[in-house]
Amino acid sequence: MLSVSNSIFFTIFALIIFLGHEAHAVPYDYTYTAECLAKPLKPQYNGGAVVNAELNEGLTGWSSFGESKIEHKESSDGNKYIVASTRNLTFHSFSQVFNLDKEKLYTFSGWFQVSHGKAEIAAVIKTEASYEIGGWVTAQSGCWSMLKGGFAVNVSGSAHLHFQSDNTAVDIWADSISLQPFSKDEWKSHQVQSIQKARKTRVRLQAVDQHGRPLANATVSIKQRSSAFPFGCAINQNILGNTGYQNWFFSRFKYTVFENELKWYSTEQSRGAEDYSTADAIVNLARSRGVAIRGHNVFWEDPQYQPPWVGGLPPSELRNAAVRRINAVVRRYRGKFIHWDVVNENLHFGLFESKLGPDASRRFYQTANKIDGRATPFLNDYNTIEDNRDAAASPSSYLRKIAQLKAQGYKGPLGIGLEGHFSSSNLNLPYLRSAIDALSSARLPIWITELDVKPGPNQASYLEQVMWEIHSHSSVQGIVIWSAWSPQGCYRMCLTDNNFRNLATGDVVDRFRSTLRSTADSVRTTYSDGFFEASLFHGEYEANITGDGFSDFRTFDNGPNEELTTMQFKLDLS
Repeated sequence: MLSVSNSIFFTIFALIIFLGHEAHAVPYDYTYTAECLAKPLKPQYNGGAVVNAELNEGLTGWSSFGESKIEHKESSDGNKYIVASTRNLTFHSFSQVFNLDKEKLYTFSGWFQVSHGKAEIAAVIKTEASYEIGGWVTAQSGCWSMLKGGFAVNVSGSAHLHFQSDNTAVDIWADSISLQPFSKDEWKSHQVQSIQKARKTRVRLQAVDQHGRPLANATVSIKQRSSAFPFGCAINQNILGNTGYQNWFFSRFKYTVFENELKWYSTEQSRGAEDYSTADAIVNLARSRGVAIRGHNVFWEDPQYQPPWVGGLPPSELRNAAVRRINAVVRRYRGKFIHWDVVNENLHFGLFESKLGPDASRRFYQTANKIDGRATPFLNDYNTIEDNRDAAASPSSYLRKIAQLKAQGYKGPLGIGLEGHFSSSNLNLPYLRSAIDALSSARLPIWITELDVKPGPNQASYLEQVMWEIHSHSSVQGIVIWSAWSPQGCYRMCLTDNNFRNLATGDVVDRFRSTLRSTADSVRTTYSDGFFEASLFHGEYEANITGDGFSDFRTFDNGPNEELTTMQFKLDLS
């Protein structure tokens, strides 16, 4: 656990950043629209470092990248834009050169269209050392689509911003292009300000006597009982009967998910022979300790992670088996889970949709919601926030999958699950932030469901940076770490050794847990008007107001839906 002195330092450090840069840092623009518009919006940050961001000055600042032909064009409504045609290779497009600093973070946005049909377009930065993808968008003809992304570079110096599409038959159009640099202190100030706004509520207490007259200099003590932000960690069957594991886990977490024990291949190894005994035991243990559970998962689209008997089934038998599976597992745990990962990783794989029809997922979500209406059905996939190279799982691809489910007729609740399996060799915080910006446009609950960082020299540091970034985004409603313990080693990231002593990653988790708690436990006094005010993290609190011969004690919830929590303590001085 974080010591008191370290906790105070951490809070003071964040406050210094917040106060020191609030007035001077360029505010971060969290906006994004998934709507394809007849005319692009103005560039974010007025274009930032981009020369001729709105293309109102011909081709000034822009040049051909590769052998493409570039032209300056104007639509009938007066909008001006750039076009790259005769594209023989994927990267043939237009470019602008920037002098980039490896100590800075860059956010990018732009509006794109293609000459016909639809095509995936990537924004790419080419430095002397590497290519870095800054973001993706599915552009189409007839309207403008927003691409939002970001990147960091490993070397300072000259770099080309250009665009690419695997579909070389389309012309790429672009307008309202922006590239905005931020220092690391500015980036941290965005996080602190966002946490202040999204994760805290101002509390105003007043002490009065029995006649309603304010009491000055009354002693106020506020203690946080629990945090309202859902933060958890995966577990597995190794926790059963293991007192050390149980003590370590239950002293820290109130949310969990099972690593493999609920998956179809674990509960029905042989066709028709279902065995939920292990899953039942973990469910009973977690619920007995007041821990909320995510149901992971009903189906997994990846062909290699099916029960051994499923792969060879013809479509009619697969359909019957799938119907039995979803009815059995969702009915068994109805009312016991907060979420269901109904179809896992179907941005990358399509076993059920390929064999049972393109609306197979829609039918699964409808069934799960009908059986267990108290649990939110989730999509769940990897690389959307952690790997900018994966177009299949890009934010625009994720949003397109959500739109597809709704177009097919699914009208129930839905959640966005982002696994978050990060690398320890490269961390792209601007891409991570922009990805959540884009997904926020769906106005659905967003959870980070399987957070870990691959082993490497930066593992603990990157984990801490990622957790700060994620928690600071107002659209994220919960975080679950993917670090179920096993004596043979964890999936990718352990938090403890085999004696349940924290590793560096476990210390990061404990420090993060401490930041979810308000540091207002110290004793304060009321002002002359009897009031005491504090900005507190959302959660459950107890407050005690005392004076000479009087006291009043009560508990209260400081919720996210309130701008101001007010209470009056009436103290009898008679």
